[in-house]
Amino acid sequence: MKTRKGNKTYPLTAAQYLHYYCLATCPMEQVLNIGSSLTIQVELDWDLMRESIQEAIARCEAARIHLAFDKKENKVYQYVVKEYDRPIEHFDFSGWTMEAARDKMTEWTHMPFARYDAPLNRIVMIKTPDGYQGIYMCVDHLTMDAQSLIMFFRDIIEIYSHKKYNAVDYPKEMASYLKQLQKDLEYEAGSKSSQRDREFFHKLIASSEPIYTDVYGGVKLAEERKKYNNPNLRAATVIPETMEANLKNFHLEAEPTARMMKFCEDHHISMTCLLMMGLRTYLQKVNNQDDVSITSTVARRATLTEKRCGGTRIHCFPFRTIVPREDTFIEGICKIRDGQNMLFRHANFSSPEYFYYRSQYYKLQHGQTYEAMALTYQPLGMKYTGPGHEKMKDIKYRAARYGNGVAGQPLYLTVSHHPEDDGLDFCFEYQTGAVDDAKLQDVYYYVCRIIFRGIEDCNRTVGEIIDWI
Repeated sequence: MKTRKGNKTYPLTAAQYLHYYCLATCPMEQVLNIGSSLTIQVELDWDLMRESIQEAIARCEAARIHLAFDKKENKVYQYVVKEYDRPIEHFDFSGWTMEAARDKMTEWTHMPFARYDAPLNRIVMIKTPDGYQGIYMCVDHLTMDAQSLIMFFRDIIEIYSHKKYNAVDYPKEMASYLKQLQKDLEYEAGSKSSQRDREFFHKLIASSEPIYTDVYGGVKLAEERKKYNNPNLRAATVIPETMEANLKNFHLEAEPTARMMKFCEDHHISMTCLLMMGLRTYLQKVNNQDDVSITSTVARRATLTEKRCGGTRIHCFPFRTIVPREDTFIEGICKIRDGQNMLFRHANFSSPEYFYYRSQYYKLQHGQTYEAMALTYQPLGMKYTGPGHEKMKDIKYRAARYGNGVAGQPLYLTVSHHPEDDGLDFCFEYQTGAVDDAKLQDVYYYVCRIIFRGIEDCNRTVGEIIDWI
């Protein structure tokens, strides 16, 4: 298939296939839906907002991606349409309760998109029961990831602000999704850099076998060893009875968040490293195991073009650390930093190919893995902070995320900055049959205790911190 409805077609990228494979294992197509809203405490000009949204769509090729299925080739293609043919809806929740409004937007997020030859997002202008006004958007993960969605929201805000407030500059142009797509496909077609990355990961996989660590401790691994009558088994099966899922959010206030940010700045480390240290130390504690693996997501948005091209660019790789109890907190973080830097250098490699090769190398059974959960940190905020922002400095923002009711993995923690107070939101997406609310409270509580005990004196040993908490 070379063209579709007069538009040039392109294969899916490795990042898109990572999500597309979820459809093969999940009977509910909304598994790829991302629902979120951004509202502000101000009266909006709805005609101007609709015009701004339409303008943002015209500037963002990723907002106009369609999929096509070629029956002869049994293959999925993508193309970008010239015009967006879905209405910008308007819904007023005045008179509703906040809970009922949230339930309604969750219901919208549960609605799957037509898979082929149709828009893969829905945008609704909303007014919440408490008077906040803004946008709800549901988007298919094949066309946008969280960073892409945040950038799209910000583009709408900046366009609207420019039209409404003369002192606010018109935003910079978005980068071309199609140009970046072609670069990605050239890499995946057998470039020298892709071969170097392949050699790196093959060597890494062959170096030694990880071991499964779970938020519930060693119970699942013990059961797996008994099932296969193999006391040395290091992988466990994580196929759930149901893929039904929910979201659970915990909020860390601005002051402790500021302490975390300062620690990162003082020690020249990323927030991802600090969060990973807290999480892997918790797993180390409950599993009594120094060898811990967590799935790490890589946004792959290093260049300005990658930051502004939209689309979905996330690759996921297991991130393994071995941190003995004798290591200090800062030594553990440095191991994470060095490992992450090495991983990032090769992160364009196909995640599906990585997992397939590892399963073959260690002869894993269907559903067996070494990672019980995944972590991602989203540094981008929703607020406009450019020239003329003082005209908007007193405007309060609110961001919300809505579950689609299903998840492809047992536990996924997303940490992002809260637009109202600059604190951190810890949002757990979890399969309800795999994890319960009490355990999520446990994870959040102990991860925070570990982090703040560590940054209080980063020369404390990991063992001292584990024994203290």
